[in-house]
Amino acid sequence: MAFPMGALVTTSWLFLVALVPLPNVHANSWSHAAHNMVGRRNKMVSISPNSPDRVSWPGPWAKAHATFYEGGPRSFGGACGYKDVVKEGYGLDTTALSSVLFKNGQTCGACYELKCVDSPQWCKAGQPSIFVTATNHCPPNFDKPGDDGGWCNPPRQHFDLAKPAYLKIALYKSGIVPVQYRRVPCKKQGGIRFTINGNPYFNLVLVWNVGGAGDVTAVRVKGNKKVINWTNMKRNWGQKWESTDMLVGEKLTFSVRASDGRFSVSRNVVPSNWKFGQTFQGKNFT
Repeated sequence: MAFPMGALVTTSWLFLVALVPLPNVHANSWSHAAHNMVGRRNKMVSISPNSPDRVSWPGPWAKAHATFYEGGPRSFGGACGYKDVVKEGYGLDTTALSSVLFKNGQTCGACYELKCVDSPQWCKAGQPSIFVTATNHCPPNFDKPGDDGGWCNPPRQHFDLAKPAYLKIALYKSGIVPVQYRRVPCKKQGGIRFTINGNPYFNLVLVWNVGGAGDVTAVRVKGNKKVINWTNMKRNWGQKWESTDMLVGEKLTFSVRASDGRFSVSRNVVPSNWKFGQTFQGKNFT
């Protein structure tokens, strides 16, 4: 999804809820189971390859199971804060993750390759791969055992796929299938997007369209007048990051750290006359 250079302004009716627990917006899947302006000096800096957070690409194959859930572009991005997974470039090849994989929202935006395996009755012929982005959370169902309905209960690694993605690898009637999966790099068009919502006393920034590792582990912000030093933003939920600094009227620079340890610094990416509800485009990972 290509965007023109310059400010990307989006109309936002999102209201701000500060310090409120994340609502459970994931649709139930059990009935089926018996996703500006680019600063001239933007740059990306790599850290030591020995960083404990560094991810190698692609990752090793591991085993899990997959189910699917109904929904649409506005619901498949629920627990990660993505408003519309199609408009935001993730498409419908998305997945909700069990808590073990979701990691309280830290894995939002990560990309995976999945294959249906060991179930010739239900897997699509040829075992095609799908590439999906983590955009939602599959909550535990402790009323049912992990091997009979409680598919997302800890410590299970489980993918609750958006229905269109599931049907690319398995038959509808299967409900649940064994899969192999691995982390893969995310390929995105354009830069990282920063959508700013809130009020003069509380800023809530959605960080999306992140390439490379895809998932964000830290965000910092600074301005050009009063907030001249880097300020660490706090994860509010999913990939929404909060700051209580007075950022209105400041030209903003963001630093984004991904789970592979790399930083992307988008300098002066937000002009001083920015408004809440606007989206700006910075430097992406490759």
